[in-house]
Amino acid sequence: MGDESAVVGYENTRTSTTLVAPYDVATAAGSLVGSIFGVAQYAASSGANVEAAVADVFDLAKVSTEVWSVGTLIYVGASKLATTVSTSNKLIGVATAAAQNPSATGRVRLNGASIS
Repeated sequence: MGDESAVVGYENTRTSTTLVAPYDVATAAGSLVGSIFGVAQYAASSGANVEAAVADVFDLAKVSTEVWSVGTLIYVGASKLATTVSTSNKLIGVATAAAQNPSATGRVRLNGASIS
């Protein structure tokens, strides 16, 4: 590896960032802050700083009646549940494992940046 500190504009390669919790967040729960989706690395109260993973693979709470296939685009919105519904939701990643109906969670690779 080269000296990343010598690269102009280089910040870091972390896959987490500090966010202000938009509501009470449990450890390993997802939260949407504007267009940034992250998985809390520890519990935080609404308004408190929380370190949130924005890339990697996580089991997330999902709409239980949805069936997911590997590669399905996954979104999240006001319900705080991962879903295949794009309308009024933010793209957060892609399913990396099949999920059946019913199932409470689904495995998602976070894309590191939300696209509305």
